[in-house]
Amino acid sequence: MTAFYVLLVVLVVLVLAYVLINNSLIGARNKCDEAWSGIDVQLKRRHDLVPNLVETVKGYAAHEQQTLTRVTDARAGAVAAENAPPGERAQAESALSSALGGIRAVAEQYPQLRAADNFMRLQAQLAEIEDEIQASRRIYNSNAQIYNTRMQVFPNSIVAARGGFQPREFFAIEAASDREVPEVSFT
Repeated sequence: MTAFYVLLVVLVVLVLAYVLINNSLIGARNKCDEAWSGIDVQLKRRHDLVPNLVETVKGYAAHEQQTLTRVTDARAGAVAAENAPPGERAQAESALSSALGGIRAVAEQYPQLRAADNFMRLQAQLAEIEDEIQASRRIYNSNAQIYNTRMQVFPNSIVAARGGFQPREFFAIEAASDREVPEVSFT
């Protein structure tokens, strides 16, 4: 009879451990999803801002069509990648960031464009959104790291495998030029 109670207690402890581990994995996965939605919101804000920025630049630098086309195409690619996994979405967003750098370069060539209130406002909004994207990305990557680690440690790995939990990709910078430190020259 004692062996029965010992077996029952062990079984209850195992079931309880399984439930607790499963719930912790679900909580971590939900945090990743929540953080990803924060990135999604900021990226959509940026996508909505880009056409206004392009139209403003068109008014001042109509012959810069190649740059404007690159930005428009990159925005279309980023919008098309909205439901893609983080790795593919990061590539599309990196292409858009690179193309937006072209608009900043065009603005440097046209002082009247840089002085335009609308352009200045749009640039400030874009800079703010870029900062919020970075913050959202850090939060997502942190949550993804916690979730992935939680899935990989024993005994969680057994529960994760049986529960169909999948690791999350990090939302990383794809363009090597985005990692480089900018050069500052006072000459």
